[in-house]
Amino acid sequence: MTDCNQLKIDFPACRRRRVEADFAGGDISSNGGAGLLELAERRLGLLSGLTRRLADRRQSGKVAHPLLPLLRQRVFAIALGYEDVNDHDDLRHDLVLQTACGRDRRLASASTVGRLERSADRAWAWAAHLSMVEGFIASFEKAPEQLILDFDATDDAVHGRQEGRFFHGYYDQYCFLPLYVFCGEQLLVSYHRPANIDGATHAWAILKLLVTRLRQAWPEVRIILRADSGFCRYKMLSWCERHGVSYIVGLAKNKRLNDQASLWMAWAAAGYEHSGEKQRLFAELRYGARSWGTQRRVIARLEHGAKGANPRYVVTNLGGHGQTLYDELYCQRGEMENRIKEQQLDLFADRTSCHAWWPNQFRLILASLAYSLMEAIRRLALEGTRMARAQAGSIRLKLLKIGAVVTRNTRRVSIHLSTACPDQELFRRAVARLKPG
Repeated sequence: MTDCNQLKIDFPACRRRRVEADFAGGDISSNGGAGLLELAERRLGLLSGLTRRLADRRQSGKVAHPLLPLLRQRVFAIALGYEDVNDHDDLRHDLVLQTACGRDRRLASASTVGRLERSADRAWAWAAHLSMVEGFIASFEKAPEQLILDFDATDDAVHGRQEGRFFHGYYDQYCFLPLYVFCGEQLLVSYHRPANIDGATHAWAILKLLVTRLRQAWPEVRIILRADSGFCRYKMLSWCERHGVSYIVGLAKNKRLNDQASLWMAWAAAGYEHSGEKQRLFAELRYGARSWGTQRRVIARLEHGAKGANPRYVVTNLGGHGQTLYDELYCQRGEMENRIKEQQLDLFADRTSCHAWWPNQFRLILASLAYSLMEAIRRLALEGTRMARAQAGSIRLKLLKIGAVVTRNTRRVSIHLSTACPDQELFRRAVARLKPG
């Protein structure tokens, strides 16, 4: 007979108590809150809608892992903090994740998940973006009066020889240059791009597609384009004017603009010299670059402080007071940068280490789908709570990464969450809000 004492692991005594451990605790998961992701996905219909739009090229008689559970497995894992495909060789045995994916058997192996990513192509990227946009439209109970579309590009550093990687002088590294489009905190587009392009490349085409679809759903909605100076291109501005789209876009400073604003800049400098406090003035200009063919309204924000003059300019076709437009509308685009940080820091959107182009686009989309689920939990389940503004990483730590003992038989799956969980009431409230009906 085996000596059970040999299976014990001894640790130093604690206050005269013997401390020992073993591996006989049964099925235990650190992902006890994964059911929240399942509830959010079912509420949005995000991955099920995507599955209907994807062409599964596998031979149906040889498929052990249907496409929907496979997508849920990969996206839920990213939301739970597992960035690598290799993680799935161990994660596939997690009973909580199996249950969240609607399975009662082992999930797909790392090699199967990897084949899913490598099978992605342009049609998959289109289908995923269509699902995100349709999910955004479905999230409104009634037609909105106004939508603000935030466009921004960011760097995605690469450390191999992936297809499409180039050296970018501004970021001083080899990278990709993905384009993101948000409306509020909801993600509409995550478009993988090489780094050897202008930052606004394809932005006009994406804007046209979004405006067309949003106006099909809501013909009377007012749409505002908001972006930094990297998107101040005459084609985008003139297209917006022809199609009734408002815009407020950064405008890079130049000598002509500075000359037009020189009087206000002199006043700001004199005020600083007199008071020793930073001065902040606003001015209205009419400016037209040579390629524009017309003059447009420019709001000049003119500051002067210890480091000298610091002028900023935005071009807009909106009415209203210049300072109000700048402070209360344009400056709010900085919130989008926090959402991009969530993508890259919390949900591994920069894990684009595949060699081929389209698998890397699909990895970016998988991170975006995970973000959409986390954003839905924040928006639908945590509104009015102390975590209403929590980042994705905090939501994961507080509500998803909960220790649990799991038992499963033919009639029931029981998930016994840790008694020591400090956020039990918040978790219960989140579940209640995400449940249908």
